[in-house]
Amino acid sequence: MIYSAIWRALPGPLVVRVLLALLLAVAVVAVLFVWVFPRIAPLMPFNDNTVDPSALGSSVQHVRMVR
Repeated sequence: MIYSAIWRALPGPLVVRVLLALLLAVAVVAVLFVWVFPRIAPLMPFNDNTVDPSALGSSVQHVRMVR
């Protein structure tokens, strides 16, 4: 479930290890979202559109929100 080398390196009883492992996972996710993903975003092809918006013309119908 958890990488065994990290699990063995965490100090304390089981409850402390679980909390430290969760803290470590949250820290890794935070680093990814704050620094890594913004740096690699320009290199990703997600913003490369293949459909020209001007080619859609009047075929797109605008939908109005009904309350």
